[in-house]
Amino acid sequence: MRRSDAEKRRRGEHDRNSAVEIDGAASLRHSVSESRIDWNKVRRVLIVRLRSIGDTVLATPSLIALRRFLPAAQIDILLEDWVAPLLDGFDAVDNVLTVGKGSTNRVKTAWQLRRNKYDVAVNLHGGTTGTFFTFASGAKHRIGYTEYQYNFLYNHLLSSAADFWRQKATHSAEQQLALLGFVGVPVEDRPKSRLAITDHALKSINERLEKSAIRNPQSAFALVHPAAAFATKTWAVENFARTAEFLSEKGIQTVAIAARNEAAILETLVAESNCPVTTFDDLTLPEITALASKAKLFVGNDSGIAHIAAAVNTPSVVIFGSSNRDHWRPWMDAPNEIVYEEFPCQPCPGDKCREFGDPKCILSVKTESVFEAIDRVLALKKVEN
Repeated sequence: MRRSDAEKRRRGEHDRNSAVEIDGAASLRHSVSESRIDWNKVRRVLIVRLRSIGDTVLATPSLIALRRFLPAAQIDILLEDWVAPLLDGFDAVDNVLTVGKGSTNRVKTAWQLRRNKYDVAVNLHGGTTGTFFTFASGAKHRIGYTEYQYNFLYNHLLSSAADFWRQKATHSAEQQLALLGFVGVPVEDRPKSRLAITDHALKSINERLEKSAIRNPQSAFALVHPAAAFATKTWAVENFARTAEFLSEKGIQTVAIAARNEAAILETLVAESNCPVTTFDDLTLPEITALASKAKLFVGNDSGIAHIAAAVNTPSVVIFGSSNRDHWRPWMDAPNEIVYEEFPCQPCPGDKCREFGDPKCILSVKTESVFEAIDRVLALKKVEN
């Protein structure tokens, strides 16, 4: 996906000049010394952001900040192939490059990056594969954190996001933005995450809804996501069934989604609910984005889908278990709340509960707490409107 040169010229240089003025005053407030790059000579920038849906969504604030600073530069991002459609139509990047699994694919991708002749490469994730691609790009300026393994392959290293922002707890979006701020890109306003809604995906979702129990695409519905990567992050399906009933009493229908391999969760939700629940287990990432944009409310576990909802500014209630709430809470301006029960062992890796066996953190979250959060978020949405 490539933005036209004419479009870039229409954006003009004003945004960049304004950004430089902002940065001149702002960067001095940090205890971290800025690492200098002559941005007037930068024509091509590579952002490396491998891994998951949430990781990709939370890279968009950095892409937004970079685009407004360099309106005429080529900005590319490298993603894993399965998650790349998430950025369909996203105007802050010129090209979404992808890499598949296996050493052969990685070598081909590395050669492609080298041929593109980037001036700057930023690794927003510290994995060794990301470091490999950052170095393989051959970029003159390679940016990362000192904590990255093989950090000698970088020549601009930031000590930590906490040092940059001068605060102990930092969000994933802030950690990524800090790398750009460290090298002179204005990030003080901490842009929120954003995704594009493509016409094709929106048309597809409207057609799917018309064939479902929703029927009227303008009907008020909540998007519910009852699945998650780990049991320590998955609120009981029965609780989501009670939530669907609670929403139904308010005249809000429920549309629940999950991946194809999580279809059993949706089947259980339908069986447990004493109200109609529309389910989809075969939506593409752009379709999920379009669906989230039409929802009156999102209710679900801490997951990549929750970050998609945040990126289209859908009011959200997100249920947390083992995850780091400071790091993964919704990064958005619309009304939102996180619901959790506090335990001294939080956060934890989440693959299993090492403290209790059963993940008490997520199992202890009460339906009443979620209902109250829903009421508060809907009330705030009503005030905003």
